[in-house]
Amino acid sequence: MKDHHSPIPTQPVPNPEDPGTFVPVRGDGDHSTWFTRNAKRIVLAVCVLSAVLVLLDFAYAKHSYFRVEDVFGFYGLYGFVACVTLVLLAKLLRPLLMRPEDYYDE
Repeated sequence: MKDHHSPIPTQPVPNPEDPGTFVPVRGDGDHSTWFTRNAKRIVLAVCVLSAVLVLLDFAYAKHSYFRVEDVFGFYGLYGFVACVTLVLLAKLLRPLLMRPEDYYDE
């Protein structure tokens, strides 16, 4: 997989907020956080957990009101579709609700 990030500096870099000063870096030059170092493991863990939860759909008796609720994995699929729908609606609402950068400074 190709890395699209710029190389991690090992020497102090110029501070963009205060010209003439430098920002120190960690001794090993590693700026990554625990999350970025373990992102693949986290995604794998979430996928495994999701699969286990869907398989647990067999482990309990359903008392549904509607027939569609009896479909295997219905609640997982329903939750996924609802989440994707919310994200897409938020993208559509963003241009309507967005304000200029200096909105509160006026």
